[in-house]
Amino acid sequence: MTAFVLDASVAVAWCIDDEASAHTDALLVRAGDGGIVVPPHWHLEVLNVLLMAEKRGRLQNGAAAIRLQTFAKIQIAVDDEMAALAWTRVREIAQGQNLTAYDAAYLELASRNILPLATLDRALADAARRAGVELLLD
Repeated sequence: MTAFVLDASVAVAWCIDDEASAHTDALLVRAGDGGIVVPPHWHLEVLNVLLMAEKRGRLQNGAAAIRLQTFAKIQIAVDDEMAALAWTRVREIAQGQNLTAYDAAYLELASRNILPLATLDRALADAARRAGVELLLD
């Protein structure tokens, strides 16, 4: 199975039970088989959401560290070209699609590498459709 671009919204669904679904669970299995590709900020974005979930009582204290073990068995490829594209291509996508720079990075990565994108973010999914990027959750 081939790799896919994974945004933080799906990664978080793998870690917070009330955000999970049969579709996100199936993507976790697929990720274990084929790996994922992420922009450089992905690790920090996922960590931040889990730490905020602890702070707000959605996860027990200390649970973030345990939930992060979900990713230990997944091959995670971090894109090394994103920094060179941030102020050009990513900026153009963010402005043209009315996305945050973070979300534009996911779209740019999927588009450049001709990889499907897994996201639960509606604005990002809509932009991906407009750009002709395959979505794994629709």
